[in-house]
Amino acid sequence: MNMPTETPIYIAGHRGLIGSALVRRLTAAGHRHLITCDRSTLDLTDASATNAFFAETRPEYVVLAAGRVGGIVENQQFPADFITSNLAIQLNVVQAARRHGVRRLILLGSSCMYPRECPQPMEENTLLSGQLEPTSLAYAIAKLAGVQLCLACNQQDGEQRFIPLIPNSAYGPHDNFDLGSGHVLASLIRRFVEAAQQGAPSVTLWGSGRPRREFVFADDIADACLQLLSRDISKLELPVNLGSGVDYSIAELAGKIAGFVGYTGNVVWDSSKPDGAPQKLLDSSRLRDWGWQAATGLDAGLHETIAWYRSNHVQEEQACTHQ
Repeated sequence: MNMPTETPIYIAGHRGLIGSALVRRLTAAGHRHLITCDRSTLDLTDASATNAFFAETRPEYVVLAAGRVGGIVENQQFPADFITSNLAIQLNVVQAARRHGVRRLILLGSSCMYPRECPQPMEENTLLSGQLEPTSLAYAIAKLAGVQLCLACNQQDGEQRFIPLIPNSAYGPHDNFDLGSGHVLASLIRRFVEAAQQGAPSVTLWGSGRPRREFVFADDIADACLQLLSRDISKLELPVNLGSGVDYSIAELAGKIAGFVGYTGNVVWDSSKPDGAPQKLLDSSRLRDWGWQAATGLDAGLHETIAWYRSNHVQEEQACTHQ
């Protein structure tokens, strides 16, 4: 990374999964001017407050890892919240960055922006080529708008300041393990850890277990972001995919997690619940050609994530039980 260690870098969403990984990586590299701000202090859906924050802190680089995220349940229950919050955050941050001379901004998109029946692996030029997955439609439309906003700014300004990056299913320490709002991998970890502790004879999971997903460890995503912040990019007409290159069925994932946490009961699939898209595997060849590749295999990443969950959540839940 070529940026001087005193360069002001703003991580929006620094307490989340990818944001916290970025803070770890930058801190380890000796960066001394990291800009962070909690939601209780700065509401990024407030345009005036966001602009004032940029005017005061003057970041040179920004990674926009903040936003409303969640699994199928929350996406279906709160679609208006998903689309309005994410549209507002993206618009306010990009406009403030553009207004206050930010040199490079990375906006994190989502693989749910691709058509539901997209050819696999999904290439960046297939965006907007078909119908989206209905269970995450509002979120996907909001993220598509953010990606197009970045590309439109680059086109109009004649500069490559705004980089839309599309990581596939992220996981790792500091993930959201809430069963209602968390994504599939984190939710499965919690379900199987609790089932193992309670000696539950079976665990019932949503869907058929057949959909295939590509999982990327958060620290690997952070490494890609740091490379893109300082990389010389001559022209960017499409967003950039970020994936591990390997996908697994949800049933395979569940089997791995159950084995790692020591759960020996039965797994029951509730096929009355939606599966979501049948497969989401990204073509990340452009990013690999630029020198990045995922360093963390799924087994190693699962072990680290399970250990973090047990250290940080299981103890809290047990403490609450005894109060």
